[in-house]
Amino acid sequence: MNIIVTGGAGFIGSNFIFYLLGHHPEDRVICLDKLTYAGNLETLAPVMDDPRFRFVRADIADAEAVDRLFEEEKPDIVVNFAAESHVDRSITDPCIFVRTNVMGTQVLMDAGRKYGVKRYHQVSTDEVYGDLPLDRPDLFFTEETPIHTSSPCSASKASADLLVMAYHRTYGLPVTISRCSNNYGPYHFPEKLIPLMIINCLNDRPLPVYGTGENVRDWLYVEDHCKAIDLILQQGRVGEVYNIGGHNEMRNIDIVRLICKALGKPESLITYVTDRKGHDLRYAIDPTKIHKELGWLPETKFADGIQKTIEWYLENREWWEAIVSGEYQNYYERMYAGR
Repeated sequence: MNIIVTGGAGFIGSNFIFYLLGHHPEDRVICLDKLTYAGNLETLAPVMDDPRFRFVRADIADAEAVDRLFEEEKPDIVVNFAAESHVDRSITDPCIFVRTNVMGTQVLMDAGRKYGVKRYHQVSTDEVYGDLPLDRPDLFFTEETPIHTSSPCSASKASADLLVMAYHRTYGLPVTISRCSNNYGPYHFPEKLIPLMIINCLNDRPLPVYGTGENVRDWLYVEDHCKAIDLILQQGRVGEVYNIGGHNEMRNIDIVRLICKALGKPESLITYVTDRKGHDLRYAIDPTKIHKELGWLPETKFADGIQKTIEWYLENREWWEAIVSGEYQNYYERMYAGR
């Protein structure tokens, strides 16, 4: 099969490409990525010479470029990871979130309709459900939880989800949606909580924590997420939403303290900063549906996953140092222009 993976130079998308090429030798993978600030082509260096892989630099909101690619590749499956995803950035510049997350999704689905894709899969987030109270640990997000967004970022992702289901009902496009909890693992862009804290710890820099650090997130190791999406593509029911959660709820401050301890750094590095506007209190996913229907459960306990993640950042300093310095932005032109 030909599989187009959008946003494949980003964190989860690149891990998914590695997973596909490693587990489905018969498939061909085409990565479509605009290479915005969070897209790093150097991440894909291990597969750039694989004959089953092709990289195309383009914007998913560029209808002509997307149509041209679909005409060339005639994809069987499209998996859309491409998205603006950082809540802080959506608060300062919501426009780009609407363009990429909503309009880009529409462009991809129009091309999918035109060229008859067998499955369009939308990778979404638990943020579309809003948040849960800290004093109700018995409450979890299910697929039936109403959408109740808190930020321009989550609102744009929810809008895309609604559009995906509308295309299924209106045009019969064969779609699935997955909504995941917070991912962590290799190749995570350094602006996000876990890699930021690891890198700042290693450099003995302050560890900025929003508010009091009491906010709770459900953490999912990225490889477990990739396995879940693969299962949905193989066995998931068309027109359905599947929640993917890690059963690993942690307070932000506890994660920061854990990283300090693992790296032998003092907690005095922790610096409390003004809380994010509209900061969601707690996310927690109930993955019962995907477990009952597809047999998926997260395999990686947080204690194991965070240790593997810390070790990866220790062993791959060149990758993240290039990002922190901004040098990664020149990587495409330097290494792959004209390929």
